[in-house]
Amino acid sequence: MKNPFYNAKEKRLRSGLRIIIQSGVFLFGTILAGVVLAFVMVAILAAQGKLNSDLLQDPGSLNAVIMNTSGSLFVLFSQVVSLILIILTMFLAARFLDRRKFIDFGFHFSKRWFWDLGFGLFLGALLMALIFLVEYAFGWVEITGYVTTLSVKTPASTIILYSLVGYICVGIYEEMLFRGYIFRNLAEGLNFKTLGTRGGLWLAYLISSSIFGIAHLLNPNASLISTVNIILAGLFLGLGFVLTGELAIPIGLHITWNFFQGNVFGFPVSGTGSGATVIQINQLGSDWITGGVFGPEAGLIGIIAILIGSLLTILYVKQTRGDLNIQYRLADYKSTINNNEGTEKSFEEKQVLASE
Repeated sequence: MKNPFYNAKEKRLRSGLRIIIQSGVFLFGTILAGVVLAFVMVAILAAQGKLNSDLLQDPGSLNAVIMNTSGSLFVLFSQVVSLILIILTMFLAARFLDRRKFIDFGFHFSKRWFWDLGFGLFLGALLMALIFLVEYAFGWVEITGYVTTLSVKTPASTIILYSLVGYICVGIYEEMLFRGYIFRNLAEGLNFKTLGTRGGLWLAYLISSSIFGIAHLLNPNASLISTVNIILAGLFLGLGFVLTGELAIPIGLHITWNFFQGNVFGFPVSGTGSGATVIQINQLGSDWITGGVFGPEAGLIGIIAILIGSLLTILYVKQTRGDLNIQYRLADYKSTINNNEGTEKSFEEKQVLASE
């Protein structure tokens, strides 16, 4: 009888348990870090004489004061800490749980990798610009101001810069978690006799994108429609990973999609407003088209952008590689930890180098 927790052939825990451990440690770390940062902010408020007994008894008001005084900086610190935690937990998971090299999660850096990153950055900005131009042309949004901020103390330019750094962190750590770790481990775990590498990869692609969508169900203004659309967005983000085996395109796309959506064109980002925007807008169109208070991802226009982006991604990969090759190696585990502590090139590294 097979051990449900341990894969004797691969000499490691089974994929489900690996995902639970890595994701659990990461989530616990982010929650703990958030609590610590909140206590630090409370201590700063106390030192500034802005704290009183009424605030301590009203968590909602206390949170509002924190966000009004140093909210953008607090959020930025949280995002930076999350990035550090995902790198740390995935590095340790690679060594002790997965028995692979960290770079095999999608970081085989090369000239091509950074070209792919640049394409992803360009694509995210392009798609959001198209969404804005279409909505503006049809009268679904109106421009009400330029370079505006909700803060009375922090300049708009500073908040926009904080947001850019924050979205860089979010783009990296969310892609590392959902595509690099969860998708990869699911694909390997589902690669059994009935499904094989092909079936395992495609099922993992769907499941990991669904987890990505469900994770956003807790966002403000989320709904069933927004969740389904975020699942589609997860498939879109994962497409570059499926076609290249690297996280460059998904990371670049994720960063600029969010940044241009919120801080350039003034749309809500997955239900959350931005503290400062280059263009301030008022939405006038129907929610089923524009996505309303959740943002374009929850509307028809977001789905159209996802379809266009998917086509452009396919064309880019075909143009730069000469052909389209689904990276079924993502579902084919090869241990990369060897007797010389991983100093030799792994099986996957050799495959990547051969394709350059």
